[in-house]
Amino acid sequence: MSVRQSLLAILDQGPCYGYQLRHEFDRRTGSTWPLNVGQIYNTLERLERDGLVRRGDVDEHGHAYWQITDAGSTEVARWLSSPVVRTQATRDEVAVKLAVAATLPGVDVSAALQAQRDASLRQLQALQKTAPADDSDGAEGFARSMMRDSMIFAAEAELRWLDHLANRLARHPHHSMALELATERPKRGRPSARAAVIA
Repeated sequence: MSVRQSLLAILDQGPCYGYQLRHEFDRRTGSTWPLNVGQIYNTLERLERDGLVRRGDVDEHGHAYWQITDAGSTEVARWLSSPVVRTQATRDEVAVKLAVAATLPGVDVSAALQAQRDASLRQLQALQKTAPADDSDGAEGFARSMMRDSMIFAAEAELRWLDHLANRLARHPHHSMALELATERPKRGRPSARAAVIA
């Protein structure tokens, strides 16, 4: 998730102060990823350093308003018109944990997988319970339902993947996949090109 670009896009609509930016971000994302104000101000300072925003007027309550620059507006347009490219090396904690568990001697990977599946199913059911009857709450309701739907589809995909993995494990005895520690010691220096792709 790009907090930087999201805050910049909100500022492209008009000047805002820190707490206001947090509120606007929450309105647009259904409070899915709450931001703390310190994170917002750190991001604003980096955006200012990069020439994408400037600190503007301070109101009678002491709120410093941040304004986007022309370079910032150009960056927003570029971000909104470009697809998000998911790299092949994106780390998924569940996949890493289960891959390591599957290759460790003496680990009951089926139990680890079942524990994860139970947790993922509970998460999916909790998300489905929060689904409103309709999206008649205007733009904020639509944004909230869009974020919720994204999380529901991701949870469903994770469950499908876990079921697929369970079927694969059923066909391969765990002891045949266990990896003992390598006897060959790696050399110092940069990892091989193959290892870098996997990492």
